[in-house]
Amino acid sequence: MLTEDRIASVRAQQIIDCKCRPAVEVVIRTESGAIGRGAAPTGTSVGMYEAFVLRDGNPSSYEGLTVHKAVDKAVKLIGPELVGMNVFDQRAIDQRMIALDGSPDKRNLGGNTIYSTSIAAFRAAAAARGIPLYNYIADGDIKTVPVPCFNVVNGGRYEGFVQAFNEFLIVPYGTESVDYSVEMAVAIFHQLCKVLTEHLGHKPQVASSYGYAAPSDDPEVILELMSEAIDRCGFAGRVAFALDCASSEMYDKKDGTYLLKGTRVSGDELIAYAKSLTEKFDLVFIEDLLDENDWLGYSKAVEELKRTIVLGDDLTVTNLALLRRAHQTRAVDGFILKPNQVGTVTEAMDAYQFAKEHGMIAVPSGRSGGVVDDVVMDFSVGLHVPFQKNGAPRSGERIEKLNFLMRASALNDGCRLYDIKPLLRF
Repeated sequence: MLTEDRIASVRAQQIIDCKCRPAVEVVIRTESGAIGRGAAPTGTSVGMYEAFVLRDGNPSSYEGLTVHKAVDKAVKLIGPELVGMNVFDQRAIDQRMIALDGSPDKRNLGGNTIYSTSIAAFRAAAAARGIPLYNYIADGDIKTVPVPCFNVVNGGRYEGFVQAFNEFLIVPYGTESVDYSVEMAVAIFHQLCKVLTEHLGHKPQVASSYGYAAPSDDPEVILELMSEAIDRCGFAGRVAFALDCASSEMYDKKDGTYLLKGTRVSGDELIAYAKSLTEKFDLVFIEDLLDENDWLGYSKAVEELKRTIVLGDDLTVTNLALLRRAHQTRAVDGFILKPNQVGTVTEAMDAYQFAKEHGMIAVPSGRSGGVVDDVVMDFSVGLHVPFQKNGAPRSGERIEKLNFLMRASALNDGCRLYDIKPLLRF
């Protein structure tokens, strides 16, 4: 097996993500001719502790979102440092970039610059061995693929009301086949359009994350409508729910309250409301229930919410130090694994390994500003995680993630959908 292959070149350019926002794409070529390409997606709900996204700030081009500075740094600063390094030594490559940047949040080179380069090296290493990246991560064949969770209704600010919860997800888990899991999700998504049309009196809008626009400021109403779509498809008992509240977006630091159904509520009231939802609906997990700095509140939520898994995202941002704190304070049951939050493959893998060793669930997730060929799918399959977050089954980069799961399953004999039933708390 090839154990050494030196990096020969590092190239970069600006591309656009699924929301037509500029992104950095890095291409690494090794001496053997292996090529790896990486691009960092970006999120709409972005935690304050995430790696810094370097943009140009020129309002005359892409409203200030261009990344030409990041491209230059990848080619002129990072490239010369990495040329000649062994592409299989991912940790050394990532540490070289972290040291070159020298800031706590990768502000100098840009978290997007470093992460795109880190992915490119990771992919080049797998290409040099002639195997899919997920097999490289797994160090062999895969036995399961994760249950995909679909963000079918999107919260946010709409004309006349605000739906405080960011994502309403379906989790089609009652099958051993990823193909049928995807089929169930697609059927429910299409049926949900009919249910929402009947409820609203017109077809639902497409929301910013490509799910349906929330029809109400009441999360319970939305979950009821989703339940109706599931029942009409005949999938009751085989499909559950999940929520991403993204509550930092709706938190008022001045009075310590959250927006919920048009009124301001305390953290305790929000926890109590979430508990009531778990008693009425089968929720696999609730993500980002509270503000990203409310550590005491999260510990209380873990104590109170016994019928669901409490996940951190903005609280933990795939950061090992924050995950250690979360474990010590019993603040969450698991975390959302978004490698671009921390900025390198190595740091993301370290966070995952800590979680695995301490009984915390890792849930890989794409970002709203997604790209085709997102490395998070290789993490999802290669790490053998139970479930992963996806968008609605609409738009190319989201559909590609589903095809990725189905291809991976088909290419690995005996591969099945992960059985998450032992993890469910309802």
